[in-house]
Amino acid sequence: MDVMLKHNPAFSLAVVRLGASEAIKVEPGAMVGHSSGITVETKSEGGFMGGLKRMVGGESFFQNTYQAPAQGGEISLAPALPGDMVVLEIGGDEMLLQSGAYVASETSITVDTKWGGAKGFFGSRSLILLRVGGRGKVVAACYGALEERVLAAGETYTIDTGHIVAFDADMGFEVRRVGGWKSTLLSGEGFVCDLTGPGRVLLQTRSEESFLGWLLPKLPDRKSN
Repeated sequence: MDVMLKHNPAFSLAVVRLGASEAIKVEPGAMVGHSSGITVETKSEGGFMGGLKRMVGGESFFQNTYQAPAQGGEISLAPALPGDMVVLEIGGDEMLLQSGAYVASETSITVDTKWGGAKGFFGSRSLILLRVGGRGKVVAACYGALEERVLAAGETYTIDTGHIVAFDADMGFEVRRVGGWKSTLLSGEGFVCDLTGPGRVLLQTRSEESFLGWLLPKLPDRKSN
C-alpha cells in the first residue's frame, strides 16, 4: 500500500495505491472516490462487542474494507474536518490515537479502545483513545495542521486534551485540571494532559471543542423564532 498526501495542510487528501487484491480498512464516510473494480465489504470489526468498543472510542460501529482487483487500484480518502493528514508507520510498537483521528489502515493493523480512566472520561472525550498496533501503515487526520514533539526520557510536556492527535503507547500520561476549579472553569483551558517521554507526540493546531465553543453561541436560537 502506497499513500500520497495532497492538498495539505489545510484540505488534505490521501491517494492510496493498492496492489493486486490488496485490501484497506476505511472509516465510514472517509472514501472520496476509487478506481473501477474495487469492491467494498461493510462489517463490525471484532463482531458486536468490537463494534461497541469502537463506538466508545468515538469511531463508527461498522467499518468498510475496500479490496482492489487483480490489477490493483486506487482509492482517495479524506477526513470530515479541514486539516492535515499523516501516514504512521507501525512496526510492532503501539500508538494511541485521539477519537476521530483514525481514517484508514492496512488490514494487518489492529485497532482497539483504551480508557483513560474516570479522570479522562469526565475531562475530555480525547482521553477515550484508540490503541493501534500490529505492523503496517495507518492514515490519520487532524483538525488544523500537525505539530510534532519528540520527548527525551523523563521529559514532560503539557498539552490541552483537545489538541492531542497521537502519541506512543508506552509514554506516561496523566490528565489533570488547569490549577483549581476556578482556573479550570474560567481559563478556557479545562483539562490538560501531562505526557512523559521518551516518545513521539503529534498535536493539532486547532481544537474541535474550542471551535464549537466559539460557534454555538453565535447560532440563532430556534426558540426565539
